[in-house]
Amino acid sequence: MTTTAAGPAQPIDTLVVDDDFMVARVHRAFVERVSPFRVVGVARTGEQAVAAVDRLRPHLVLLDLYLPDMFGLDVLPRLRAAGHDCDVMVVSAARETDAVRDAVRQGVVDYLLKPFEFQDLRTRLERYAERRGRLLGTVVRGQADVDRVLAGATGPALPGPALPKGMSAETAELIERTLRAADGSLSASECAALTGVSRVSARRYLEHFHIVGSAEVSLRYGVAGRPERRYRHRDRAAGGLSPAGEVRA
Repeated sequence: MTTTAAGPAQPIDTLVVDDDFMVARVHRAFVERVSPFRVVGVARTGEQAVAAVDRLRPHLVLLDLYLPDMFGLDVLPRLRAAGHDCDVMVVSAARETDAVRDAVRQGVVDYLLKPFEFQDLRTRLERYAERRGRLLGTVVRGQADVDRVLAGATGPALPGPALPKGMSAETAELIERTLRAADGSLSASECAALTGVSRVSARRYLEHFHIVGSAEVSLRYGVAGRPERRYRHRDRAAGGLSPAGEVRA
């Protein structure tokens, strides 16, 4: 497999589809902050989206699902039937399992739940740009090359439990990654020291993971004072024993 020489990043023309004018405006501003993306148009209905793709030929469509004239995923077969090969990233509040599965079956490149922060979208756009650049810059000479390209491609991120207001996906991923890697349980103070966030923030994220079921809590009793809450990722906790002095909460 060979890769063509890298040159200046070519613009990735993007169409924003959302029925809410203010939301579309925010999403447009978010996209335009990420290089090399540029917004070439905004559509507020499914029909407008199809017409805009016909006219503008974007590389990427940010697609809301709750549109006034049709369900957003119904736009995809119309685009494919018309011969358009643009990529589609779902940006929606739709949390229904059937919607997510249907989106995956129809080949969306990612799935981002509303509401979200700029960094959440930026991460996904940068991942898409990297994957697109790798696919465009690769010359395939055999099956081994195809396998390498497909191995480097990541599927759409399926939405997990929505984060409470004020929490960021990046910090949540950092805390969860630290919790997974821990040899044993962690207190909020220990987690804060490992991640660089404040103890209060670490405790808030750890408690969130406990509430949604991805972490278990145990109580460690000392000589005096209140028991210390310690957290262990559920994957690491399964089948394990609590260290001495800890009691499952």
